[in-house]
Amino acid sequence: MNFEVTKSEVLFRGRVFDLQVDEIRYDSGNPGVRETAIHHGGAVVVPITPEGKILMISQFRYPLKKTLIELPAGKLFKGEDPLICAVRELEEETGFIAGKVTKLTSISTTPGFCTEILHIYLAEELTKGKINREEGEAGMQMMEWTLDEIDAKILSQEIYDAKTLCGILLYKLHIKK
Repeated sequence: MNFEVTKSEVLFRGRVFDLQVDEIRYDSGNPGVRETAIHHGGAVVVPITPEGKILMISQFRYPLKKTLIELPAGKLFKGEDPLICAVRELEEETGFIAGKVTKLTSISTTPGFCTEILHIYLAEELTKGKINREEGEAGMQMMEWTLDEIDAKILSQEIYDAKTLCGILLYKLHIKK
């Protein structure tokens, strides 16, 4: 590091993230400011049906004012095990329970301003459970697509959600092993 933090303050505490502002001084003596969204992270699931299709959801994303096609995912409660979150979100959003869950990796989503780390899991041996969507997920739809169909939707930019792109790539690398 080529700086020291001279002042740190949480300006906002929210339900999804907190906003922290740090005043810093570079080794050169020049001042700077760093704004950080403090986020507990989340879990992403790549659910594979017995037929080899991938379950996806469409969800309205308020900040973009658009409906996106994504893998099932959700935010962690403070201190929550990401595996527990992944299992919960899979059933909440798709109505399926996984007999086998494998961690693929963790990713830093936007390290320039946010602490969010997403943990990506592969879910296999799916059986029917019960959809239990949150109020804001009422319009969510579920789809099943092959990898070729997903690739076409990525190339046509119908799918452009970063966690979904990472999850699909990681699944492809996993099956190549």
